[in-house]
Amino acid sequence: MSHWAEGYTQRELDDAQIRYGLRFPPDLIALLLERRPRNGYNWAIEDKRIRRMLIHPLKMLQFDVEQGFWWPDWGDRPGTEPERLEVLQAALARVPRLIPLIAHRFIPEEPSLAGNPVFSMYGFDTIYYGATLNEYFDNEFNGRYAIGPVRHIRFWSDFVENWDVGHAYFEQARGLGQFPEISPNLESPKRN
Repeated sequence: MSHWAEGYTQRELDDAQIRYGLRFPPDLIALLLERRPRNGYNWAIEDKRIRRMLIHPLKMLQFDVEQGFWWPDWGDRPGTEPERLEVLQAALARVPRLIPLIAHRFIPEEPSLAGNPVFSMYGFDTIYYGATLNEYFDNEFNGRYAIGPVRHIRFWSDFVENWDVGHAYFEQARGLGQFPEISPNLESPKRN
């Protein structure tokens, strides 16, 4: 069975970008006009799965933050959960939004150029899953993991390439006996 279905019309993609407040990179538009992944999201309709995945980065990072992870560029770690959430929301409002492709695989909205990398985003466990859209689909559909040279994406590339920074904060807090308890207000995020 093919991994691909018939593509969208330009009108469907224009409507999707308006509906979800996104701007698709040109290579994503070109691909989706030609064909779309069968197990991807349906951009032709109002899809609650897309809405859920647009807030996935926030929810996943929020969960990890409440387990003790923190990114130093966000400043000092606030003492309360509502304050940490406020800092996290403000931080994510300043970085390129992630557009869901399949499950928790995303392409950044910016820069609006062909050739952006694809991220597998699961909170602080975020990696590149393709240096480009084509490489991503080759990896995804052919069961491989090969990553060529990657364009730097503000925040997200730093997050991937310097993953040890967020983890070091966690390890330091744990070593000092500051390991936070799991927040009773947060459910563990469900995997796709």
